Amino acid sequence: MIEVLGLSKHYGGRKAVDDVTFTARPGRVTGFLGPNGAGKSTTLRVLLGLDAPTSGRALVAGRRYRDLAQPLRTVGALLEGAGPVPERRAADHLMWLARSNRIPRRRVREVLDLTGLAEAARRRVKTYSLGMRQRLGIAAALLGEPDVLILDEPVNGLDPDGIRWVRDLLRDHAASGRTVLLSSHFMAETAGIADDVVIVHRGRVVVRGSLAEVTAGHASLEEAFFARTGDRTGGPR
Repeated sequence: MIEVLGLSKHYGGRKAVDDVTFTARPGRVTGFLGPNGAGKSTTLRVLLGLDAPTSGRALVAGRRYRDLAQPLRTVGALLEGAGPVPERRAADHLMWLARSNRIPRRRVREVLDLTGLAEAARRRVKTYSLGMRQRLGIAAALLGEPDVLILDEPVNGLDPDGIRWVRDLLRDHAASGRTVLLSSHFMAETAGIADDVVIVHRGRVVVRGSLAEVTAGHASLEEAFFARTGDRTGGPR
């Protein structure tokens, strides 16, 4: 389970995240939505130990990420904008991650096969397309066979076949009793995957619940989102 409890993060006088509370439960895909600048990325960074909270807690399996001895075996993550050294070969990047978390070498080959990158494994990351880099990021997230997946815009840059592959991957992960937290701007795609939805706006949670509860009275998840945020422009990051 992912638990975010009374989480706040301030940068000087600016409240990026303000008393955010929600859970992402095993066996379910939780969509984490909000306009640009709503606090989604900051919440994920705190959850993954990249930023310290001003107050509150963000826990994975009841522990802070930094307290996990071999974090890739518990939580796999893909953050937008993060990635390997461009000059490094994809296989070498995954092998380094595997060694650092005591993951068997065979698992590197397995995730390369799973993500369709086996034939490009010896190429340097800088030669990859955006879609291939997304697949590599997902391969890294899956490396430790984690119970928890935290993915930020995982379908960005993927073609329709790749989007369907990610959709099936996340559904299967949740169906096996594991936890998925999906942050995305793609409303229709999220509506086709998510069991639960959390919407944040201006650093605060404006609605959370099952997909059916959040969309009740609205024609779609997109309409429910706009009704809650009043944001049809996207706004600045």
